[in-house]
Amino acid sequence: MTASGTNDSQLRLPHIIASKRDGKALSPEQIHHFVKGVVSGSVAAEQIGALLMAIYCKGMDWQETTELTSALLHSGTTLSWDTPHPIVDKHSTGGVGDKISLVLAPALAACGCWVPMISGRGLGHTGGTLDKLEAIPGFSVSQSKEDMEQILSKAGACIVGQTELIVPGDRILYAARDITSTVGSLPLIVASIMSKKVAEGLQHLVLDIKVGSAAFMQTEKQARELAEAMVEVGCNLNIETTAVLTEMDCPIGKAVGNAVEVVESIRALKGEGPADLLELVTVEGGQLLMQAGLATNLEHGRELIANSLQDGTALKAFRTMCEAQGVSSDTAAEICEQPEAVLLKATKQQTTIKASTSGFVQHIEAMPLAEVLGELGAGRQHPVSLNIAVEPS
Repeated sequence: MTASGTNDSQLRLPHIIASKRDGKALSPEQIHHFVKGVVSGSVAAEQIGALLMAIYCKGMDWQETTELTSALLHSGTTLSWDTPHPIVDKHSTGGVGDKISLVLAPALAACGCWVPMISGRGLGHTGGTLDKLEAIPGFSVSQSKEDMEQILSKAGACIVGQTELIVPGDRILYAARDITSTVGSLPLIVASIMSKKVAEGLQHLVLDIKVGSAAFMQTEKQARELAEAMVEVGCNLNIETTAVLTEMDCPIGKAVGNAVEVVESIRALKGEGPADLLELVTVEGGQLLMQAGLATNLEHGRELIANSLQDGTALKAFRTMCEAQGVSSDTAAEICEQPEAVLLKATKQQTTIKASTSGFVQHIEAMPLAEVLGELGAGRQHPVSLNIAVEPS
């Protein structure tokens, strides 16, 4: 019998699964026992899938969600940083053509922040930041804590994947959610995102909650519920957390696909990107600079981020980050000068699809586009192809 009254039989995985299947709240001991078993390998894949689906169908209350976040966080090590720079990050719930992190992280670094960003791969129909960065020859997303500190001291930003030591429980559940159709569960989203963010050792966080037909949260009500839950968890775990709701009916920018999104990101780092992408970067970056005390208000923060894109300091930070994460100096320089020549040269075939009639495109549905690209090889259904893409001209 545990301190809270949970006996050994209640810690058996079939009992835990059945309890949630029947809509009962899980105890902290049951949740921590499950996560420990996931990490140790003693929980079967079938049991992981069954409990994820039970959580998806029956939900979790506030205490359960907090305990799941804590269990995932303590399944590995946490990071801390000895620096006077504000430690900040942004996280998106995922969208189509969402390349904001590739632009925002170096822009924030250029404004005096440290950005130790732990990102993920493609999830469901959404593209993964790590998959995009690996389109850059030599870019390594596998970095130790010591490596991250060196990268941050040089570039001010690093974008890495989860290691076996940082939130390993979430790394396993993240992949399982993708193949069990449980991605859209609110408590699973909250616990997954916030455990990684707390593990980063952050002081300030902005959450980009996507809402629309190509988002996991398809209604404003769902998105607000998620935003409120994540902000509350973040603040309770001593991270100043805010959230913005952004539309995800149309793709962000013009490019969708791994390599071509990096190309568009570099254009944005030169201040030449699509207006919607630049607006999201400056709003979210401006909010973080205001939270960190580096801007007097949101407009001032937006101006500082925009200036870093125009004066070349954000691009310089991106180049330094690339070099610090394994890209040769020559390749990094060439990518920043002529990204298409480096990143799209492996494309075997390019097809131009012309409109059958004249007119103006008023709307592009993001979801069907993402599904087609996924079937072609840009998603997790197949080994990820870095060169599958679409870009309107």
